[in-house]
Amino acid sequence: MSGPVRRRKLVGWLLVPALVVAAAGAWVSLDPGFRFNTPKVEVATALPKDEFERRVRDYILNNPEVIMEAARRFEQRQRAAEESEATAVLKARADEIFRDKDSPVGGNPTGDVSLVEFFDYNCPYCRQVTPIMAEAEAADPQLRVVYKEFPILGPNSTFSAKAALAVHRQGKYVAFHKELMLDRGVANEAKVLRIATKIGVDVERMKSDMNDPAIAAMIERNLALAQALRINGTPGFIIGDQIIRGAVDLKTLRALIQEARGKQ
Repeated sequence: MSGPVRRRKLVGWLLVPALVVAAAGAWVSLDPGFRFNTPKVEVATALPKDEFERRVRDYILNNPEVIMEAARRFEQRQRAAEESEATAVLKARADEIFRDKDSPVGGNPTGDVSLVEFFDYNCPYCRQVTPIMAEAEAADPQLRVVYKEFPILGPNSTFSAKAALAVHRQGKYVAFHKELMLDRGVANEAKVLRIATKIGVDVERMKSDMNDPAIAAMIERNLALAQALRINGTPGFIIGDQIIRGAVDLKTLRALIQEARGKQ
């Protein structure tokens, strides 16, 4: 079970008492039997515990929409809080996101707009957006692309990410990345070695560099950064001050790039 799934289940369990409390509050506020001037808190506490619980239960059973409304409002507030936190992280860690010297860069390295992608080589949606990104890059000579290895889909993905960062040390990252993304099937060791050989990588050096703790540390930094930005799946993009979670089409991508350029 993935981390995001565990978190969703945990939130679901934690939400139950919150919903009951919300429903109790709604009952105290709305139940016709309590529309007089006595303060709501005093009314609730004046009742015997078993009677209060019985009335809350009856109110919930007779008004189940209260639970749904409480859940909807809870999720809205949670999403708003998470977005606010992610935006703060984006501002505070802009250098790490856009200008990390260890992150591979494609497109125009000195371009005026940076498109940052968090991806996994075994993510089908990442593969779908690869030609879209290539088209956007080809049409925009001022677009800078920052690649964030984000292997979350198992050992094959981790192997591929380490290999890509090792290839980066040989100056062949972008070619390797695009070949691996556009190649069909699982990105595994056999495929990595085949593509590395195809584009002229020193494979023995690549294998050695893959074991460098600095490469593992960089992947861990990317994972932690994505978590802080509330990017829990792939692909994830950052363009200007926008965080996009999930795949995008070419029209949307171009619009986001132009929006970011206009804000500079």
